[in-house]
Amino acid sequence: MPALHLENLIKRYERSGNEALKSISFSIGEGQIVALIGPSGAGKSTLIRCVNRLVEPTTGKVRWGDLDLVSLNSSDLRKTRRRIGMIFQEFALVDRLSVMENVLSGRLGYVGFWQSFMRNYPQKDIDAAFALLDRVGLSAFADRRADNLSGGQRQRVGIARALMQEPDLLLVDEPTASLDPKTSRQIMRLIAELCRERKLTAIVNIHDVPLAKMFADRVIGLRDGRVVFDGKPDELNNEALTSIYGEEDWEDAGQRALMKFVHAGEGGPQLDQERVLGLR
Repeated sequence: MPALHLENLIKRYERSGNEALKSISFSIGEGQIVALIGPSGAGKSTLIRCVNRLVEPTTGKVRWGDLDLVSLNSSDLRKTRRRIGMIFQEFALVDRLSVMENVLSGRLGYVGFWQSFMRNYPQKDIDAAFALLDRVGLSAFADRRADNLSGGQRQRVGIARALMQEPDLLLVDEPTASLDPKTSRQIMRLIAELCRERKLTAIVNIHDVPLAKMFADRVIGLRDGRVVFDGKPDELNNEALTSIYGEEDWEDAGQRALMKFVHAGEGGPQLDQERVLGLR
């Protein structure tokens, strides 16, 4: 699978003049899970969306193997997006469709219009969808409508749908933001396990620092559109957290976060989705 290289990536919004990303440069190795952390407005979601061009960068390069994703024309971009899975914060499911139909929508970039319109998917795709539903723990829910699922179940459907694309790169945008602490940990564990099973390179935008430290191979901290930290999870000490988020009693904050997990115990989106699947 290709490695990902960002070179001097800048995103400037012309109307406001706001520069959301300021000369971002870093490389990600094959099969690496990278967590993006930082305060709200730091540019995390913008960065992820610049990779697959749901947001168009102003300047810079996004090199993926032999491709510069920024310079691709619309036809080549659609084809390339088929190989880039995306998991959304708000799930981006079609509520009136069943779990199985939502998962199979991950193949829309590969089947013809009439096949998808008639929901006439190849048997191998149906078999793969059943296997993925079993892997994410939803094999008993294949025929249930998406709007009858819990938040954690909906996110599992979103994960299965992204993997139906057979991606080489996975972009994950705040996968736990709408979930309780226990479900958040289960979802992050599932994403990490699936990435390692499939040797997927992944960028995960996540607000929860303890989860980033638990499940990522590497953490990149953004502040005001710049990279201010890039290192291993165990290097994310109080000094690093202050450089990312500003002054805080990090010892106390860490204890509060830990207690949250202890008490938990063990256990526009539609248009974006069409573009991610290589339909637009």
